[in-house]
Amino acid sequence: MKQKENIKKKLQGASGFDEYYSSIYGERWSSLKESFSKESQSVEWKVPGSQKSYFLDSASVLAAVSLPLENSKNILDLCAAPGGKTVVIASRMPSDAVLSSNERSPDRKHRLSVVVQTCLPPEINKNVKVSCSDGSTWCTRQTECFDTILLDAPCSSERHVYNDSKYLNQWSLSRIKTVTTEQWALLSCAFRLLAPGGTLLYSTCALCPQENDEMIRRLIKKFNKEKETFTFLEPNLQNIDLSTFSDVKLPEFERTEFGYQILPDKSNGAGPIYFCLIKK
Repeated sequence: MKQKENIKKKLQGASGFDEYYSSIYGERWSSLKESFSKESQSVEWKVPGSQKSYFLDSASVLAAVSLPLENSKNILDLCAAPGGKTVVIASRMPSDAVLSSNERSPDRKHRLSVVVQTCLPPEINKNVKVSCSDGSTWCTRQTECFDTILLDAPCSSERHVYNDSKYLNQWSLSRIKTVTTEQWALLSCAFRLLAPGGTLLYSTCALCPQENDEMIRRLIKKFNKEKETFTFLEPNLQNIDLSTFSDVKLPEFERTEFGYQILPDKSNGAGPIYFCLIKK
């Protein structure tokens, strides 16, 4: 017990952060840190008829466009702010679909509303319903009502932490524990909101397995233990034409146990992004 406490105490701040992620990524950690130091490459997403463009990471574009939208009627973006993935999804969804774009923070919800109004033309933004609520409790009011769901979950965001000395010096393993508790509440709720036959995209910009594949493993244990209630989909990007909105070149992605990951050291600075496609 005392040894575990000493390890926990040691893995704090910049040195603890470095040691922890080095233990996960080994020799690759050096190249990842080097890629974090470089400015991330944002790409322009411009919807014809909108007032403004939205700029976002090409890895975020890839994750958003990997979500199948054909025949979708009721779509949910559960943790939508600042709004980039909402814009991408809304611009590509069927004309008769409704997208519920939710954010729990009132300030971030206001920013989300502005993005929806300015980065989408009227004929599209009229079908986007912006709300402000705790996404982890939505399933207490509704169940199995959305046929397509994006959960871009709050996460450790290690690239941001690494580039901000304040957050890097405050880092500890307890941060991961706090975040995964929140992620599980959101993911289990999102799965309950998903209609049979529907598709859920779970994504983070985290590097640690606890927030990515291990979260999906937990979903398997909870919902697939007795019988198979969901399966995994592979992203189908071969025939997607994004030229109407962007000249983005989608980055390469790597397979993980249950999903996919885009890491900046091998994707020209894009990411990190983890995503997993689930069909109920």
